[in-house]
Amino acid sequence: MISRFIEQEKALAQVLEDKKVRHLISTWQDMEILESTDKALSPLMEFTDALSGEKYVIVSYVKPVLHLFKHEILKSQDDESPLTRTIKEGILNYLNDKYDDDTTTEKLLDMATLLDPRFKTAYIKEERIDFMKTRAAAEMEHLVAGGETAAPAVSIPPPSAVPAAAADESELPAAKKAKKSLSSYFKKPAAPTGQGTSKPSRASIELELNMYLQTADLDAEKEPLVWWRQHEVNFPLVAKLAKKYLCIPATSSPSGSSVLVGTKLHVRDHVSSLNELTSLSSYLSTCETRETKRKKSLFSRV
Repeated sequence: MISRFIEQEKALAQVLEDKKVRHLISTWQDMEILESTDKALSPLMEFTDALSGEKYVIVSYVKPVLHLFKHEILKSQDDESPLTRTIKEGILNYLNDKYDDDTTTEKLLDMATLLDPRFKTAYIKEERIDFMKTRAAAEMEHLVAGGETAAPAVSIPPPSAVPAAAADESELPAAKKAKKSLSSYFKKPAAPTGQGTSKPSRASIELELNMYLQTADLDAEKEPLVWWRQHEVNFPLVAKLAKKYLCIPATSSPSGSSVLVGTKLHVRDHVSSLNELTSLSSYLSTCETRETKRKKSLFSRV
């Protein structure tokens, strides 16, 4: 909105040339404040729209975006006004208080970044990498333990349900013993139900996590969910943890973004150029002149 106002400054000044509203014309001090504010805030608008997406992973972008803000986007420049620098410093201080000082939020964002094949440990503080790897291994171990199912209970019929013929089986002649084949001597007994697969050890979980971290980083333009669908077979335990974290939304602002887009379209449709504003001014002046003439005509009749 500020950028739009700056673009249409001359047009708005022409519209407000009337004596009754001339005091609303922006002064050079007003324009200096608006330009400084716009210079600090306009680069952030694209990130706000991007982080409001609903069709791609965004939670793992928070740490990289914060790093980009601190070292590039919100870094003070020599040619900036004092107001622009003050606004940038205020934004950075707010972000630091919100994300760096909140332990729970930082753990969540570090875990999401770790499980994104585009970033992994690139944006995690060096002193926290081992801690996050240990935490990830512990969570995978917990997921595996929670995913185990108990063996189905075997129903035993009551004695009354046993057929009478079964009670006389001991009196029947023994059946002819089948001849064993050579391969039957090497056949292993079947494992009991529910124990066919052994529980992964902590060492195997950590090995799988380290193998994942050693894979080549995914291109930043690629979709991590597609990568996980292709590599879930190779890293099944890490994939379970990725499903848990990468589905978390990073922001709750899609509705606000929609309102902003609607406002932009509304403004564009109605006051998109200098000619339209000038025409609007002329139209209002014509209406005012007609109204004045009409009143004079009424008074002259009286």
